[in-house]
Amino acid sequence: MALAHVPSGQVVSYGQLAALAGLGRAARWVGRSLSQLPQGSTLPWHRVIAASGRLSLPAGSIAGAEQRARLRIEGVLVVNDRVDIRRHGWRPVEHSG
Repeated sequence: MALAHVPSGQVVSYGQLAALAGLGRAARWVGRSLSQLPQGSTLPWHRVIAASGRLSLPAGSIAGAEQRARLRIEGVLVVNDRVDIRRHGWRPVEHSG
């Protein structure tokens, strides 16, 4: 899965992840799929955010709090529930060998 390749400390949008996975513009489908991951999944679901840089999981939710905590542990700066895409956005072409 394309999500497994997103490095620690970087984020990807739902739409970008859909495109990387060969799903075209299926951003909503990606979101639904991530919401159905089994508990304990090792996929870095917390690295997926809205294209605007906004975190889409509510701050008051358990999953939202976990996403924010995981991103901060990885060094991703979260300010007002947003991530600076220019700074933390994953650009796979730059990271390929």
